[in-house]
Amino acid sequence: MEVVIGQSAEELALYAASMVRDVVRSKDHPVLGLATGSSPLPLYTELIRAHRDEGVSFAHVSAVTLDEYVGLPPDHPQSYHEVIRQEFTRHVDIDDARVFSPDGDPARAMDAGERYEKVLSELGGVDVQILGIGTDGHIAFNEPGSSLQSRTRIKTLTDQTRSDNARFFGSLDEVPIHALTQGLDTILDARRVVLMATGQAKAQAIAAMVEGPMSASCPASVLQWHPHVTVCVDEAAASLLEHAGYYRTSFERKPSWQKW
Repeated sequence: MEVVIGQSAEELALYAASMVRDVVRSKDHPVLGLATGSSPLPLYTELIRAHRDEGVSFAHVSAVTLDEYVGLPPDHPQSYHEVIRQEFTRHVDIDDARVFSPDGDPARAMDAGERYEKVLSELGGVDVQILGIGTDGHIAFNEPGSSLQSRTRIKTLTDQTRSDNARFFGSLDEVPIHALTQGLDTILDARRVVLMATGQAKAQAIAAMVEGPMSASCPASVLQWHPHVTVCVDEAAASLLEHAGYYRTSFERKPSWQKW
């Protein structure tokens, strides 16, 4: 893992955006993996700014989301398909038809995981996957106990997760009980992973992911298997890393021999 420690979410967003822009500019048909949640928002803001002010085009880009609630239509305000649209894709020139999410229709949910895996395969895989991390070490809806070899599938949401997400709905009763999520093994298929986290609340999860043993108790620790992961954290999120002094705190461009 490359661990980059910055002073602020905005500084980290600039660094992460430079990697995404490299992929967008260097490939004919790049595929971006998009995550919801608060951690990636500064990155999306920076990419939107680059599109608006610098003419960075995403017209040739396809995008895929990590997960989706079962039972919410794609245009529901809290469906992740719509959240990604409102937070990022509608502000740039990605064609709506090129933004893909798991099919959360309950009538088709049983084989939705297999169908989404087929979509990912037909797109040629994800070039750069953006991730956040939960305070318990989960990524996407792969909560502690998830199989490290899991693929896209239906997960039953824990009471804690539903309670945490209730603030986005009118009440806890409105929060779906099930979600479709890319599995940990699916996420590992991405050619590059960029994970962003800020704040003291994420410090324990970051330490477990980067320096702890690989374990289903911290699902994000599976990223230790991946050959090209960049972890962008602020000093608070990095505060429990025992070897923080070995990690990068400079935001200079990559050396010429290093390929994103």
